[in-house]
Formats: sequence, C-alpha cells, structure tokens
Amino acid sequence: MAKQGQTGPASETAGRESTGQSTGLGGKGLDGLTAAANRAAASSPAGRKGLPPVHLWNPPFCGDLDMRIASDGTWFYMGTPIGRPALVRLFSTILKREEGKHFLVTPVEKVGIRVDDAPFLAVEMQTQADERGRLLRFRTNVDDWVDCEKGHGLRFEAAEDGGLTPYLHVRADLWAKVTRALYYDLVDMGEARMVDGQEMFGIESGGEFFAMADASQVRDAL
Repeated sequence: MAKQGQTGPASETAGRESTGQSTGLGGKGLDGLTAAANRAAASSPAGRKGLPPVHLWNPPFCGDLDMRIASDGTWFYMGTPIGRPALVRLFSTILKREEGKHFLVTPVEKVGIRVDDAPFLAVEMQTQADERGRLLRFRTNVDDWVDCEKGHGLRFEAAEDGGLTPYLHVRADLWAKVTRALYYDLVDMGEARMVDGQEMFGIESGGEFFAMADASQVRDAL
C-alpha cells in the first residue's frame, strides 16, 4: 500500500478516468465511486466531519463491485491497491453490512464488495480511566477512535494457529480485527473472573468484562 502523500496505482488510474463517465457507485472507474461517496458523505448531519446515516438507507441493490478489503486492511479496486488513505477513509464511511455481506451504499444505490475478514483493523490502543475504571480506546486503520465499552465490545474467535483473534465492534455490525501486537497487550492486562459460575479469563474496559477463554485453558497455555 502506498504511504500517505504518495500516489498508488489505483489513484493513478482514477486520475486517468474521464470525467464524463457515470458518477454512481456502479459507474466505471474510481472517479464515479469517489463522486458518489462524496455526495453521500455530505449528507451527514455533521457534514463531512461526521458519518453518513447509512443505517437509514435502503436503496436497491445494483450488483457487485470489483472491490475487496484484504485481511490486512488493504483495499483493492479491480485487483489494484487503493493507494490514497483519504480515499479509503471516504469509502469506509459508506460501508454497511447486511446478512453477513458488505456493501457500499448511498441513498439511491447499493453495491456489494468482498471482505476477506473484517473491514477494519484496530492498530493502536490507549489505556485511560473514567468513573467506571479502566477504559480502552482503539484507533482503526481509517483513523476512527472507538471506546471499548457496552455496545462496542470485544469478542474473541479461535485462530488457525490455536490462539485467539480479537475483534472490536466499531458500529452497526462492522468490526475491526485487533492486531496481534495489541492482542498480546490485552493478554498482559487480562484477569480471571467468575462468569455464570465459570472462571473465565478476560479483559475489563468501560465497566464491562469481555471474556477471552476458560481460565484453566489460558493457564495451561502459559
């Protein structure tokens, strides 16, 4: 993926697209996608600084788009990485998940995209405190900050290597995969508590306890 300030292959392709092309999500080229996403972003009650109300939009399905979010968080358009972080951020604001599938949506159309794992990555974690005690704050790869609390919790799934993969609820059934480095930080902060009569190992944040695994299994693994 191109670094911020650099021009990636997909952004170069966008620059070559004709401005006379269709400007819908299903239009050919990144120019059409970007124009439609910009119009949708502008419909946010807070303007472009807020998130569009995609949960209120139920437009007709207009087919699948050749866009993919890889498991490492890289966005691809027609097989080419999208090299502009600002463009990835823009597309992420009109992302919606329905019945296990991911879509880009505007008030007038909806197109399907492919997501290999989770649409976001949690790449940074801060530990703060409030009246509830410890509060973990996570930054995603598109620079959203999410407080880990009720409604934005952590879940843990079995990984192929036998360990666990944590996911953070970002919004409206959209999740961020927590990086391996941050997962080890969570394990270091973890503790054992009784949950429904069973001793569980987990992490506290925002007044909630998010169980990782059976405490005895964790002890055996250490």
